[in-house]
Amino acid sequence: MKIKIPYYKDSISADIPDWRLKAVLEPAHEGSRNTGPEETEVERALSSPVNSPLLSALASDRKNVLVITSDHTRPVPSRITMPVILRHIREGNPDAEIKILIATGFHRATTAEELADKFGEEICSEENIIVHDAFASSEMVFKGVLPSGGELHINRLVDWADLIVAEGFIEPHFFAGFSGGRKSILPGICSERTIMYNHNAQFIAHPRARTGSLDGNPLHTDMLFASEKAGLAFILNVVLDENKKITEAFAGHPVDAHLKGCGILGERARVNAVASPIAVTSNGGYPLDQNIYQTVKGMTAAESCIPEGGVIIMISSCCNGHGGEGFYNWFKDSASPGEVWEKISSIPPEESLPDQWEAQILARILKKCSRAIIVSSHADPQMIKDMHMLHAETFEQALSLADGILGSEEKITLIPDGVGVIINEGTIQ
Repeated sequence: MKIKIPYYKDSISADIPDWRLKAVLEPAHEGSRNTGPEETEVERALSSPVNSPLLSALASDRKNVLVITSDHTRPVPSRITMPVILRHIREGNPDAEIKILIATGFHRATTAEELADKFGEEICSEENIIVHDAFASSEMVFKGVLPSGGELHINRLVDWADLIVAEGFIEPHFFAGFSGGRKSILPGICSERTIMYNHNAQFIAHPRARTGSLDGNPLHTDMLFASEKAGLAFILNVVLDENKKITEAFAGHPVDAHLKGCGILGERARVNAVASPIAVTSNGGYPLDQNIYQTVKGMTAAESCIPEGGVIIMISSCCNGHGGEGFYNWFKDSASPGEVWEKISSIPPEESLPDQWEAQILARILKKCSRAIIVSSHADPQMIKDMHMLHAETFEQALSLADGILGSEEKITLIPDGVGVIINEGTIQ
């Protein structure tokens, strides 16, 4: 069987003998609402918001409007969504001063080229766009103490604004449950100290800090609190298909609209785990497969389908390298993934270090599998080896490596898009 797997800005074909392929795990695509122009679905959502007045009505008596959007690591189709949002705001108040804030969270700053790719030249030249810097303490304002006990410091533009709106997209998230909604605030526009406290080792190891899990998830609890304290009033979140096209949009109340989207997506994305000695997956292509840091997300789906000592084959371009010096050094400077896990597990919340959460999860994955193999024609093989993984130029080479590790041609579970599914681990087939 030849199956196309997302890779970079295209896909690669995985040629797997039928007798070896135990299962292909994909979300159900039936029931996706939008079959017409993407703008039509966005307009529909904004015209019938969930538990909220219309955006134009909210903006009618507001002078300063802050619109928060995702950064270069997220496939939010802002060329489509942002013009519609801006138009609805200005229909309500033509004189409103609007600032667009790029929610970088703990990521590097989005470049001018990436902004142009995200929005198009017109918005970049005509709108006031600010890139959030989590490390600029002078640009933060204290907003109280999180339920977890950490201090909440948010970009001070939340105090400038009379109305705060956020756009984003909803997908399964490997420790926050789902992306979107409250994540525009925390980690999106919070300070590095707040982000690190929220992403502490104890929370990351919590059994409810998993893909598709919101209730009882301590990171989610903190994020909801931050969203309320920031004053987030209205969201537009979209759901994307495998081609990064909008299938559904949810607008309105920042909690209720988000939960509605999570509920619908969750029903489609949940699949039962199918255990095999080899699990093959991807990060859904660009932009989520641009570095190893982001690639960890998709790897968690494969982690759910292998026994101890299995092999993960991860198809991901990692075209921009590792994604974080601290993240990379955790592995480069340690003798084994187990050592990384032990070091991070002992760090108290108030002493959390940059990128330790991603390293903690990757260490957990690598502790379980005998080896993880990254398939990339873009990445530096030595970088991958430094992080205790194997590199392969092609899928065929990776499968040959896996067979050499396991000693025979074992069964394979294929998850074409590891960030697009929620694996029900308790129902392994």
